[in-house]
Amino acid sequence: MAERRRPRPRGGSAPRPDRGGGWTGREFEVDVGPVAHGGHCVARHEGRVLFVRHALPGERVLVRVTEDRQPGYCRADAVGVLEASPDRVERPCPYSGPGRCGGCDWQHVSWEGQRRLKADVVREQLTRLGGVAAGDPLLTGLEVEPLAGGPLRWRSRARFAVDRTGAPGLRRHRSHDVVVLDDCPITVEPAAQAVLARRWPGAGAVDVAVDSAGTVTTTRLDRRGVPTSTRVLRAGDDVPAEPGGRAGRRAAGRDWEVEGTGFWQVHGSAADALVSAVAEAAGVRPGESVLDLYAGAGLFGGALAPAVGESGRVVCVEADAEACAAAEANLAGLPQAEVWQGEVDAEGLTGLLEELGGDPDVVVLDPPRAGAGPAVSRVLAATGARAVVYVACDPASLGRDVAAFTAAGHRLAALRAFDAFPMTAHVECVALLVPGAGE
Repeated sequence: MAERRRPRPRGGSAPRPDRGGGWTGREFEVDVGPVAHGGHCVARHEGRVLFVRHALPGERVLVRVTEDRQPGYCRADAVGVLEASPDRVERPCPYSGPGRCGGCDWQHVSWEGQRRLKADVVREQLTRLGGVAAGDPLLTGLEVEPLAGGPLRWRSRARFAVDRTGAPGLRRHRSHDVVVLDDCPITVEPAAQAVLARRWPGAGAVDVAVDSAGTVTTTRLDRRGVPTSTRVLRAGDDVPAEPGGRAGRRAAGRDWEVEGTGFWQVHGSAADALVSAVAEAAGVRPGESVLDLYAGAGLFGGALAPAVGESGRVVCVEADAEACAAAEANLAGLPQAEVWQGEVDAEGLTGLLEELGGDPDVVVLDPPRAGAGPAVSRVLAATGARAVVYVACDPASLGRDVAAFTAAGHRLAALRAFDAFPMTAHVECVALLVPGAGE
C-alpha cells in the first residue's frame, strides 16, 4: 500500500527543520568574500559555505544563520557590521534590512557599488556557465550602464502581496509572511499609493501599473493568483474610470499599447535603452527578415520594422493572446510586420521556420527569466541567421544559453548590461551571438 503523505500545515511560514549542520539561529563573525548570483555574498565558517545577505565583499560582519537545510551550505543575514566596505550606505527604505522586506537586495550599497557588483555577477556567470574566457575583453571591459532617473521611484509596474487582514505589502525574503508597507521607495508614487493607501480584503495580491499618461491600473488577484477585478484611475481623476482597453507606453519615439498591467519594462527608461541596444547589435538592413521571439506587445519587432523597409519582413511570435492583440494594434501601420501567436519551443519553432519558407537574417529574443533553453538555442543556431540578439533578465540563464549557442558553432560578439532594476540584484543584458568560432 502506498505511504500516505502528511498534510502540509496551512498559513504562516514556519522554518523547515535543519537538514544541514543545525546552525539555524546561530551567530558568528565572518569575513565576506565575493558577490554571488542572487543578491548575496559568499563567506565560509568551519569549512561550510554561507550565502550572506545584507553584506558586501571585503567586510567583516556578524551573521545570523536564517536557513540550514543542506550539508554543504547555509543562508545567513549580516546583522552587525564590524568592518564596513566603502560602498556601504544608509538604507533609503525603512522597511529594508535583515528579517524585513525582501523586495530589494542592495539598499545598503551605493548606486555605483551596486552596478559594480552586478558586473561581477555577469562576468562570473558567463565564465562559469557560458564558457566565455575570463580574459575576454567583452567581460573585462563590461560596465553596467545606469538608466536615467536614479535608483529610486523607477518601478512603474509591481505586484504587492496582501495578508489575511487585507493589508498590502511585500514578502520577507524566502518567506510567505507579508511585511505591511505604507510606501515602497523604488515604486513610482502613484502606483505605490494606489495599492498601499487602502485595504484589499479577500485579495491575495494586487498588480499595479502606471502608463505614460499617468493612468493607474490595479488588478486584484485571489489567493490562487487568479485576477478577479480591475480598477482604472485616469491621471488627475478621483473617480475610477471604466476598466478595459489598454494602457499607453512611450518608447523608441512612438506610442505603444499594452494591457493595463501586462508585461512592459518596469523601469521607465529601460524600453528606450534596450531598443537602442538591440537595434545597434542587430544592424538591420533594408530587405532583411527579422524573427522577434517572445515578442510581447511587439516592441523590438515594431522598432526594427522601419529598418527592413517595405521589401523586408518582421515576424513577431508571442504566446499570450492579449499581448498578441496589443502587438497587432502596435504594428498595424507597418505592412512588413506580422504577429504569430504560439509557444516558443523547439518543435513549434521548427514548424514556424518551415512555414516562413526561409531562414531569418536576424533573430531577436527576449525570453522569460528561465531563458530560451538549450533546445531552442540549438534550433536558432541552425537557422543561419547572421545575428542573434539575446535580451536577458537573468545572467545565469544567459550563460547557459550562450554555452548552447557556442556548442552549436556561434560566438559571443558583443555584450552590454543595464541597471534596469536598481536596489535589486537583477540586471538586464543584451548579447550578440554570431556564427563562427572566436579568435
